[in-house]
Amino acid sequence: MKRLVLLGATGSIGVQTVDVVLQHPDQFEIIALSAGRNIAKLQEILADIHPKQVCVMKESDAAALHETYPEIDFVCGDEGLNILAKRDDYDVLVNALVGFTGFMPTLCAIQTNHDVALANKETLVVGGELIYKALHEHGRKLYPIDSEHSAIFQCLQGNRRSDLKRLIITASGGSFRTKTREELKDVTVEQALAHPNWSMGAKITIDSADMMNKGFEVMEAHWLFDVDYDDIDVLMHRESVIHSMVEFRDHSVIAQLGAPDMRLPIQYALTCPDRFELHQDAPLDLAEIGTLHFEKPDLRRFPLLGLAYQAGRTGGSMPAVMNAANEAANLAFRQGKIPFLKIEDIVISAVYRCPFKEVKDVNDLIEANGWGTKYAEKVINGEI
Repeated sequence: MKRLVLLGATGSIGVQTVDVVLQHPDQFEIIALSAGRNIAKLQEILADIHPKQVCVMKESDAAALHETYPEIDFVCGDEGLNILAKRDDYDVLVNALVGFTGFMPTLCAIQTNHDVALANKETLVVGGELIYKALHEHGRKLYPIDSEHSAIFQCLQGNRRSDLKRLIITASGGSFRTKTREELKDVTVEQALAHPNWSMGAKITIDSADMMNKGFEVMEAHWLFDVDYDDIDVLMHRESVIHSMVEFRDHSVIAQLGAPDMRLPIQYALTCPDRFELHQDAPLDLAEIGTLHFEKPDLRRFPLLGLAYQAGRTGGSMPAVMNAANEAANLAFRQGKIPFLKIEDIVISAVYRCPFKEVKDVNDLIEANGWGTKYAEKVINGEI
């Protein structure tokens, strides 16, 4: 029985993690979870899952829920997330949070000697260097949940890292992959959220539409697999059948294929190297798909992808500023405050205007995150 703490239980990845746990009740137990503001979804989950401790966003929600579930210890806010991460009675932290808020719980879990199954991109985008050091200092493991990184992780099994030549991360191209930049000027939030292949949360779906998400994945791959940015390529692949590939020095390329179902990488992160049965309504059928397409990404069409390479290579405070500005701009677009292409303008200008600083500790990250957020908000509000 593997005991889990699940952060972000009511989001897309969190809900699918609960489904994996319910499929294998003899293998997994969720002893604590977080739910943010979606109390209705949390109550649905609590009908099937019986954790000891739950974190919600608001103190008032925690108090109200305690009246209904007196057997559960309720905590709240960012400090509540850290309390869950620091528990001493679990094996793996599943971090399915969205945004910079996911960084500290990841670090807390590692520092209290827990392994982490990671779906929170920002943990490594913003603080990859600090997480990398903590993993080695405490001898813990980081298991990738993103489909692309899970694919790479699976392709590397049984192979020597010294034989690795490059990583090839595939990209669907998102909701607007066939649109020109001229056609993007007036796209709506609803159009951006209509991803052709995957069912994901709103923030990550928008990030997929402008390829910021793929840039984040390049940065994640750098830290997860200790591979230089020059050896990480992105390949457009509209069908999302090949989730990523690894090329070795003899030019052999190994790919991981599967239906676009996030339960597969979630489950493998929790069971590797074992593989459990996964109940799928539509497993991969290559004969039905017939043809797979590939092309190089156009960095003029998707400038945020190129920016991510630049920020990753530069390091320091730049990745944190980029991420913070993107979080603010992404939200502003979803709220109808700015047009779609303004996201790129805000993120690019934030990166080029930010004061560079080495990141030595968490406080440096918090400072860089604050700078990027404030800068983006000023642009959104017309103050810059």
